Amino acid sequence: MCRNIKVLYNFKPPATKEEIQAAAQQYVRKVSGFAKPSAANLKAFDAAIKEVARATSALLGSLITEASPRDREIEAARAHARAVQRFG
Repeated sequence: MCRNIKVLYNFKPPATKEEIQAAAQQYVRKVSGFAKPSAANLKAFDAAIKEVARATSALLGSLITEASPRDREIEAARAHARAVQRFG
């Protein structure tokens, strides 16, 4: 899995459209191998991002859990602590 794609489910407040769009863009970049597509591929690239974002929104909207929502600040602090431990 691409390390830049973050978990978007079960947070309070819920994931924003911008977060979903960013995750979709990272996914399409990873799958295509292009950080920035050529002009010839831009239309297909943008369409793929739009479709992945739509599917992600649908998925997040249909998932069910009994777990309490996670706090974004606590999760960010945990990720930072892991990064410090891993990279020093």
